[in-house]
Amino acid sequence: MLFNSYEFIFLFLPITIIGFFLVSKKRRQYGTLWLVLASFFFYGWWDYHYVPLLAASICFNYWVGKHLEALAAGYEIPKGGAVTKDMPQAAARKGWLIFGIVVNVALLGYFKYTDFFLGTVNAVAGTDWFDLPHIVLPLGISFFTFTQTAYLVDAYRGQAKNQSFLTYCEFVTIFPHLIAGPIINHKEMIPQFVAEKTFRVDWHNVSVGLAILIMGLFKKVAIADKLSPWVGGVFSHADSLTFIEAWFGVLAYTLQLYFDFSGYSEMAIGLGLMINLRLPQNFDSPYQSRSIIDFWRRWHMTLGLWVKNYLYIPMGGNRHGQLKKMRNLFVSMLIIGLWHGAGWTYVFWGAWHGVMLMVNHLWRSLHINLPQALCWLMTITGVIIGWVFFRAASFGEAQSILYAMTDFQSIVLPAFCEKALGFLSAFGVTFSAAHVVSTKQFLEVVALFVVVVFIPNPLRVVQQYFKENNKWLLVLTALLVYALLKLNSYSEFLYFQF
Repeated sequence: MLFNSYEFIFLFLPITIIGFFLVSKKRRQYGTLWLVLASFFFYGWWDYHYVPLLAASICFNYWVGKHLEALAAGYEIPKGGAVTKDMPQAAARKGWLIFGIVVNVALLGYFKYTDFFLGTVNAVAGTDWFDLPHIVLPLGISFFTFTQTAYLVDAYRGQAKNQSFLTYCEFVTIFPHLIAGPIINHKEMIPQFVAEKTFRVDWHNVSVGLAILIMGLFKKVAIADKLSPWVGGVFSHADSLTFIEAWFGVLAYTLQLYFDFSGYSEMAIGLGLMINLRLPQNFDSPYQSRSIIDFWRRWHMTLGLWVKNYLYIPMGGNRHGQLKKMRNLFVSMLIIGLWHGAGWTYVFWGAWHGVMLMVNHLWRSLHINLPQALCWLMTITGVIIGWVFFRAASFGEAQSILYAMTDFQSIVLPAFCEKALGFLSAFGVTFSAAHVVSTKQFLEVVALFVVVVFIPNPLRVVQQYFKENNKWLLVLTALLVYALLKLNSYSEFLYFQF
C-alpha cells in the first residue's frame, strides 16, 4: 500500500489512527496489538505471500536478541578492569551475535543479490553457467534487516532491552517506516512505544503531523512524479543527447530523487507524530552542503548513522591512523552503494563517494579554507556526477550521459535565444526551433534547484513557523487538494526498489 493512494489516505490511515486511540482506552496492549496488526495488513497489501517472511524474521531476531539480552544482563565486569575474552559469557554472546548477523545477511543476500552474483559469475566466465532465478525482492527487506541487525548489536552491547514480543513486533513493523525507512533505533523507539502519553490523543501532535504529512505528499506527487517522465525521457536516449538535454535530465533526476525520498521520509515522520511517535529525521537540506562530509550528515541521515555506528566504528573508525581511517571510509561507502542496489553501477556510486570523502578528510587536515560558494559548487558537482551512475542502467549509459554533459560542441539552444545569444555561434553553439527541452521545463528545474539550495526543508519550516491558525489551514488545504487531484497518476517511491 502506498502513502500516495486513495485507499491509504481515506481508509487505512483514519481507521488505523482512530482505532488505535479507541482500543488503547481499554488497555494499552490492545493499542499496540492494533498497530501491529494494521502494520502487517499494510505490508501484506503489496503481496501477502511475504508476510510470513517478515514474521519469521521478527521471531528469529527476537529469539536471538533475548539470548543476547540475558547474557548481557548476567555479564559481570571485574572490579577496576575491562571485560576479558576468557569470561564464559563472552564467547556465548559473540556466538549468538555472529549467528544472528549471518542469518540476516544471508536472508538479504539471497533475495537481493543472488541474481547479481550469479550474473557476475556468468559475465566473468563468458558463458551462462547459472540460470538466473529472478527472485522477487520483498518490499522493505533492506530496511527491516538493518533495523533488526542494529538491535542485535545493541543487545550484545547491553544497550537494548525489550518490553515484550508485541512491542518488538511494533518496533519492526510500525507502518510509517516499514517499507522505506527511516531506519529506526531500538533504544530510542521502545521507550516511546510503551510511554503512557503515546496512547492518548495529542491534538497538537496530530495537527503538526498532518502538516508534515501533507507537505511530504505534495513533494512526492506534485514535484517528484512530475519530474519522473522528464528524467525517463533523457536516460532512455542516453546515446543521442545534446549538452543541455543531458544536464537537464541529470538535474531533473537530482531533484526527483530528493523530492521523492525526502517526501516519503517526511510523510513517515508526520504519520508517526500523529500517533505520538517521533521518528528520526532523514534529510536536512542536503543540496545546501558545502562539503561531501556535510552532505552525508544531511542525506539519508539514518542510513549514514547506522553505517557509522555498526560498521565504520566497529572496523576501527579513525582510531588507528589515517590510512586505516581512509580504508574504513571507503569500505563503508562501498557497503552503502551495494545496499542501495544489486548492480556494479551502485557499487561504483558508493566507491565514488568513498573517494570524495577520503579527499575531503585529507583536505581538511591541510587547514586550507576555500570560498564557501566554491565549496558548494564542488560538492554539488560531485554529487550530481554520482547520481548519473546511480540512475543509469549500465556503465555505457552513464558514460554516454557524462560525455554529453561535457560536449560543448553539442550545445543547442532554442531558436528564440538566437537574437540575444547569436554570438555564441562562433563557439559551436547552434539554435533550433525543435529543441527537445522546452523553456518552461528548463525554468521549472532551475526554480526547483533554487528552492532546494536556498529554502529550508519542510521540517524546519514547520518547526519554526507552524501555527494552528486559519492561514496555515488554508495553505495546507490547498496543498492537499492539489496533491489529491494528482493521485490518479501516482507512482511508487523510488526507494521501494532498495
